[in-house]
Amino acid sequence: MSKRGRNSELCADCASPDPHWASVNRAVLICDQCCSVHRSLGRHSSQIRHLVHTSWPPTQLQMVQTLYNNGSNSIWEHTLQESASLASGRRKTGPQDKLHPNKAEFIRAKYQMLAFIHRMPCRDEDSFTAKDLSKQLHSSVRTGNLETCLRLLSLGAQANFFHPEKGTTPLHVAAKSGQVSQVELLSVYGADPGAPDANGNTPIQYARQAGHMELADRLVEIQYELTDRLAFYLCGRRPDHKNGQHFIIPQLVDSGQELTEVAKAAKRKLQSLSNHLFEELAMDVYDEVDRRETDAVWLTTQSHSTLMNEAVLVPFLPVNPEYSSTRNQGRQKLARFNAHEFGTLIIDILSDAMRRQQGNTSPSPKDEPVVKRASCRHASDSQDTYQHDYDSVASDEDTDLEVHSGKKDRTKSLDSDVSDTPVTMQEFLEVKNALSASEAKIQELIKANVTLNEELRIMQKKVSKVDKQCNVSDGDYDNTVYDSELWHSGLDGKSRLQVIRCREGPENQEMEPNPTLSTTEDVIRQTEQITKNIQELLKAAQDHQQDSFVSCAERVHMAVRDMVTLYPKVREA
Repeated sequence: MSKRGRNSELCADCASPDPHWASVNRAVLICDQCCSVHRSLGRHSSQIRHLVHTSWPPTQLQMVQTLYNNGSNSIWEHTLQESASLASGRRKTGPQDKLHPNKAEFIRAKYQMLAFIHRMPCRDEDSFTAKDLSKQLHSSVRTGNLETCLRLLSLGAQANFFHPEKGTTPLHVAAKSGQVSQVELLSVYGADPGAPDANGNTPIQYARQAGHMELADRLVEIQYELTDRLAFYLCGRRPDHKNGQHFIIPQLVDSGQELTEVAKAAKRKLQSLSNHLFEELAMDVYDEVDRRETDAVWLTTQSHSTLMNEAVLVPFLPVNPEYSSTRNQGRQKLARFNAHEFGTLIIDILSDAMRRQQGNTSPSPKDEPVVKRASCRHASDSQDTYQHDYDSVASDEDTDLEVHSGKKDRTKSLDSDVSDTPVTMQEFLEVKNALSASEAKIQELIKANVTLNEELRIMQKKVSKVDKQCNVSDGDYDNTVYDSELWHSGLDGKSRLQVIRCREGPENQEMEPNPTLSTTEDVIRQTEQITKNIQELLKAAQDHQQDSFVSCAERVHMAVRDMVTLYPKVREA
C-alpha cells in the first residue's frame, strides 16, 4: 500500500484531513497537532512514526494501515459512539478546537486512561479475566481478523501468554499460520520471537517448518530490533541477519585514542551488570534514541511558527508510571548526554550485548538475545487512579509552558534534583547497582517476614493444643493482669515478660511463661507492627533514601524481637 495514497484519511483524534503520523501500537493515523501531544505521552502509551520520513518495516506499516482502514479507532472511542455519551455532551475534539487544553486533554483521556474503550460487564457470570482474554487471543491470531486481536489486547490480553494445554504462545500460532500482520501486531505489544513452546521450539522455527521463510526472516529482525535500532542510529546500517551477521559495532572518530580511567571504570561497571539490569539500561537507551530521532523528524517537518506557538517539545523521556522513581530520573538524565557521550554509551551497550550473546557471560535460554526488543505495555485500566510514589518530575504542562514562553533552555523544565552538570555513564550505572542491591535486601526481608508468619501459625497450633490440655478453674485468673492490658500499658517486650513471670507464682518459677497467656489480639497487633516496619524500609529503598536503611532495619528487628517474647520456649522437664 502506498504511503501517500491517503487522500481520504482523517486524523483519528480530531478528524483533520491528510494525517502524516501514525501511532503504531494504537494503529491510528494522526495529524501534526495531535502528534505533538502523543509524543509527550511516552512510548509506553503511544509509539509515534512519521508515515514518510521514518524508516518503516513494510509489513508493520501494512498492519497499521489495515487496522486503521477497518475501524481500529472505534476501539479507543467505543463509548463516545453510544447514545448516552452523545446525550451527556461528551464528544471527541474537532479540527478547530484548541490544542491546549481541548485536544491535549482528550488525547490523554483516550490513550493514557483508556477512558472510552469498551469495558466488560461487571456481573460475575459475564466477567472475563486476563487469562480468558489471552486464550481468546491465542485462538484468534490464526485468522486474519486483526481488529478482534487489537480489541482483546486493549482489554488486557497478554501477547506472551503461554497456553497451558496447547503449550504455545499466540506468536507460535500466528507464525505457524503465516499471519504476517498478526505477527506484527503481537510483536508491537511485546511478543517474544525467541520464546520456546513446550518442546523448546520458537516462533521462528514454527514459521520455517511451515514454509513461511520471509516471515521467519522478519521474526529474526524483530528479535534483534533493539540492537539493530541502536546501530542504525549511529551508522545508518543494519546487520545482515540472513547471512548470520546479528551485530554491527560502529566506531567513533576518536576510537583510536586510549580510554581514560573513568571510561574504563564505566565499561567495567557495564559489564558487571546482571542481564536484567543490562536489559533495562538498553531499553532505556532505545527509548532515548527513539525520542531523539522523532525530534529530528519533527523539527524538519514543522514550520518555525508552529514550533514556537503550538507544538509540544519533549526535552526528555516522559515518566513511565510502571518504573521506579530512580529509573525514571535516570531515563531523563539520558537527555543530558551530548552526541559523543551518547554515542559512546550506545557502542558500549552494543559491544556488551554481543559479548553476552556469544557466551562470554552466563548464557541465555535457547541462545536468544540477552537484550530483548523494546516492546509496548499498554496502560492498565487502573492507570487513571494510579498514585505516583516517586519524586516529582517535570510534567507535560511544564513543557507546554516552556514552549509558549519561547524558552530555548531545555534543561530548565527538569526537576530541581537533576544536576546541571553532565551525567557520566559511571554515575548512571552506580545508581542502577545501588537500586539492585536495595531491592535484593528488601526481598530478603520479605522472605524473612513470610517465614516468621509461618512459624507463628505453627506456634498458635501448639498453643491451642496446650490450652486444651490445661484444666484451669474460672477463679484462678480473677486478679490477673491480662496481656491485652499490658499492651495498652506501654511496657516494652522485656517488661511485659517480667510481669508475666511475677504473676505465675513460686511454683512455676522454674519454667518460662505459659504461652497460653498471649492473646490472638497481641499476635495480630505485633504482626501488623512488623509488616508496617518492613513497608517503611521498602519505601525508603524505593525512594533511594539510604540514610534511613539502618533505622528502618532496626525497627524491624525490634518488632520481631518483641514478637518472640510473646511465645518463649517452655523448658523441657
